Amino acid sequence: MSKLVIDGKHKMEGEIYVQGSKNAVLPILAAAILSDGKNVIYNCPKLRDVDMTIEVLKNLGCRVKREKNSLEVDSYGIHSYTIPEELMRQMRSSIIFLGAIISKFGKAEISMPGGCEIGNRPIDLHLKSLRQLGVEITESHGFIHCHAENLQPAYIHLDFPSVGATENIMLAACMIDGRTTIQNAAREPEIADLQRFLNRMGAKISGAGGDTIVIDGVHKLYGVEHTIIPDRIVAATYLACAAVTGGTVVLKNADSSHMGAMMNVLKEVGCKVHADKSKIILLPAKKLTAVGTLKTMPYPGFPTDIQSPFMALMTQCDGTSIFVENIFENRFQHIEELVRMGADIKVDGRVAVVIGKSELTGAKVVARELRGGASLVVAALAAEGITEIENVKYIDRGYESIERVLSLCGIDIKRKE
Repeated sequence: MSKLVIDGKHKMEGEIYVQGSKNAVLPILAAAILSDGKNVIYNCPKLRDVDMTIEVLKNLGCRVKREKNSLEVDSYGIHSYTIPEELMRQMRSSIIFLGAIISKFGKAEISMPGGCEIGNRPIDLHLKSLRQLGVEITESHGFIHCHAENLQPAYIHLDFPSVGATENIMLAACMIDGRTTIQNAAREPEIADLQRFLNRMGAKISGAGGDTIVIDGVHKLYGVEHTIIPDRIVAATYLACAAVTGGTVVLKNADSSHMGAMMNVLKEVGCKVHADKSKIILLPAKKLTAVGTLKTMPYPGFPTDIQSPFMALMTQCDGTSIFVENIFENRFQHIEELVRMGADIKVDGRVAVVIGKSELTGAKVVARELRGGASLVVAALAAEGITEIENVKYIDRGYESIERVLSLCGIDIKRKE
C-alpha cells in the first residue's frame, strides 16, 4: 500500500498544468460505445477511475489504446451488455454506463455500484428516468436487469438535479426517435462537455448548462476526436494548497468560468486571484480570514467535492467558519483525521464548525475517500513536521501524480510503499 509523506511548512511556488476533468471524461468514455467507430479522447487524466472505466470498456468488447494523455476507443464489434460485479463495486460512476448500454443493446445487466463511502447516493432517479423512457427494470440479489424493446421519448422532471441521472438520460435518449426533455437538469460544466461530445458525434442536444435540456433523437452516431475540459476541483485543490502555504501559483489549462463559487471563497479569505479563460494566478493573502458559512449546493453553488480541501484551508484562517453539507450526509470523514493533526472542529449532523487558526502538527492519518484524502494533503502542507497519509489509492482516483505536481512547486512530498 502506498502512502504520501509530507514535510510541512514549505511555501508552494510555481506553475501547474491542470489535468483533464475526471467527472467529464468518465461519461464521455461511456458515450464512446454509442458509435461504431473510433473515438479519440485528448487531455484524458491518468487516474484509477479512468483505469477502471477502461476495464469496463474492454469487458464490453471495445479496443482501447492509451498514448500519454490520449485514449483511442474503438467500439466496433462491441458485444456485451453486462458489467462484472467486481468492476461495478470499485467505482460508483460506473452506473453511467447504464444509459449507454441500454441505448446500444436495448438491454443491460449490472450490479449495484460501489465507490467512496460518502453517504447515500441513490440511483432511484436514474432508474425512474429510464422507466419513463420505456425501460423495464427489475432488481434482484444486488443486480439491476434492464430490458427495452421500444424506447420512447419523454418529458422528464428530475426531483433533484442529479449529475449522473442527467447524463444517463442524455445517453439513453440521444438515439430515440422524437424529443426528450429533461427539466431540472444538473447544470455542471461536465454536462455541457458531454453535450459537446455527443453533438460532435452527430447527436442533437441543446440546453446543457441550464436547467432544461432538449434531446432530439438521431439514428446513428459517428467516431470523433474530443478534448476533455480542465478539472475544476483539482484546480481549486491546488489553489487551496498554495493559499495555505502563503505561496503563489499559476494554473495553466484552468477554466475560471467553471470556478466562480470556489474563487469567491479564496478571495474572501484574503487571496488575490487573477483569471482569464485558460489561466488562474493566485497571490497569497496578507492574513487568512475565515469566511463565515459555506453551504454545499448543486452547480453553480459551492461544490461538495471541494468542501473538505477548503475545510483544511479554513483551519488556518483567523475566525470561525461553518460548513453545511447539503449533498452527502457522510462527507465529514476527514474531520477526525484533521483533529488528529490539531484542528479545532466540532460536528453536529451535517454542520461542521471550524475554529481557526489552529497550530497543526504532522501525524499519521488515513484517507477514507477521494476528496477527504485531498484535504489531508492541504492540512499537511500547513503542519509542523512530517505527515504520513495512508490509503493513497483514494487520492489517486481523482488526482494525477499529486506528489509530482506538488514537488515541482517546492513542496517536500514523497510517495512510499
